[in-house]
Amino acid sequence: MAKKKVNKTNAIRLVEQKKIPYTEHEYTWSEGHVGTDQVAKELGQDENQIFKTLVAVGNKTGPIVAVIPGSSELDLKKLAKISDNKKVEMLHLKELEPLTGYVRGGCSPVGMKKLFPTFFDQSAQNFDTIMVSAGKRGLQMELSPIDLANLVRGTFADLLAHEEE
Repeated sequence: MAKKKVNKTNAIRLVEQKKIPYTEHEYTWSEGHVGTDQVAKELGQDENQIFKTLVAVGNKTGPIVAVIPGSSELDLKKLAKISDNKKVEMLHLKELEPLTGYVRGGCSPVGMKKLFPTFFDQSAQNFDTIMVSAGKRGLQMELSPIDLANLVRGTFADLLAHEEE
């Protein structure tokens, strides 16, 4: 029986090129918002290990990437401070694909059109592996957060908005 040919994404190609061990995970994606809680349930994974990739724009640096737990909220002030910007705002959705090559729901920190300054929430370091988008909707890749950060020259920092602030 012929094996189903999987079209590799830029993210997966880059991870393989650097010989970084990873595991692919497919899940059901629909236009109605798929939250990390649903993805975690479908994949049988810890929701805290599923990270989302957000793209913002700094007033000094231009585009910057934040990788945070999917159930958390990004603190733009913390991102501005760690990225040497005075102000940071989220990238407009219509600009995401032309800038990164990825669509909403399939944006990976790996394999964007350019390597932008990338920041990972420090909580990623609490896990042996985390899951991030593999570059298309319905596809995640699980790999070491250290390997991932090294690949995109990322920095770990506190990026999360906390309730008590």
